[in-house]
Amino acid sequence: LSFDTLPTLAVFGLPGGIEWIVILAIGLLLFGRRLPEVGRSLGQGIIEFKKGLKGVTDDVEQASNQPTRAQPQIPAQAADPMQQRMDAQHTETKVN
Repeated sequence: LSFDTLPTLAVFGLPGGIEWIVILAIGLLLFGRRLPEVGRSLGQGIIEFKKGLKGVTDDVEQASNQPTRAQPQIPAQAADPMQQRMDAQHTETKVN
């Protein structure tokens, strides 16, 4: 195997313990005082997403529980004008 055939994540791997600590420290330095505000807005966003998702699933469930409307039946004579002409010609030939 050569390194150019390996996927990118396989080469770097997932962050380990020390890497997570470094990532958290950088996040704390960047966000500092705003961290509670960021967490709060993230939580509100998750709540709104769940409400929207529940609304969509409720709409789908309600639509699937409604009985389907029957399709109006078109009389066979009105459905095919060509068949009407053929029937009329057939009737004329019997009469003659």
